[in-house]
Amino acid sequence: MEYSLLGWPADSPTLHLDHERFAYAGKFVVSSTGKALVRADDAIVAAAAFDADRTDEDCLRVRYITVRNDRRNRGIGSRLLRFVVVRAHERGYDEVKAGVNNPFAYEAFYKAGLAYTGERTGLAELVCSTDAARTRGRYQTGLAAFRERDQPEPAVEFLAAREDADPPPIVDAPTVEP
Repeated sequence: MEYSLLGWPADSPTLHLDHERFAYAGKFVVSSTGKALVRADDAIVAAAAFDADRTDEDCLRVRYITVRNDRRNRGIGSRLLRFVVVRAHERGYDEVKAGVNNPFAYEAFYKAGLAYTGERTGLAELVCSTDAARTRGRYQTGLAAFRERDQPEPAVEFLAAREDADPPPIVDAPTVEP
């Protein structure tokens, strides 16, 4: 797997993804967000879009993350998010935040080093941040918020398997060759 930064928001990068293979594909065409990619065998398998928070220039906001349909559930998304977090800190951002709308993404963000802040935003999104406490109680509070909603069966099983669990460990950041 090759992790790379396509560009920061000021670079105006655009990315065309196949809408049949990637969720949120149309969101990556816009040039107002930075982009990071994961490639395998010269094909894109995951992408992230991000920009500075509108109210805090020291905070990077992850707007979208997508993993190709046939490559999901392999940890690619959480490692890409970790890559973005590390690059953001190197660039001088103090914090990385995102709104998370499903339990699978919630787990991926935890693995990338973010945690639930206790805040909600948008359409029932839980706010996760690198500045939030990674306690068992906070992790379980976020999972409980997802349990309150109607969920498809895979999500119900996923949530049940994490009842009374500790937060998952943070994944290692992918290394990048110079």
